[in-house]
Amino acid sequence: MSVRIRAYVGTFEKKNGEARAMKFARLEDLPAGFVEQQTKGGGTTRKLSEGNELVWDLDAKSFRVFNWNTAKGDVSQIENFSLDSLD
Repeated sequence: MSVRIRAYVGTFEKKNGEARAMKFARLEDLPAGFVEQQTKGGGTTRKLSEGNELVWDLDAKSFRVFNWNTAKGDVSQIENFSLDSLD
């Protein structure tokens, strides 16, 4: 079953100075229940520094942090990005 979501493509500088290009979805753009499905147990909520956002990496199919403070150029938005599945 195909899933359509809003996706983003952007590059930022990691703490070690390397550039990371990422195609990702913001958590609020993921289907209802997806985050709960991907996490187990009660766990603790990780506090991120200002400008850092927890996102779903569409290529790695896992959670990653995107650093908006070190974004290189524009972050492009893709409406109705189609995937066969998110996991």
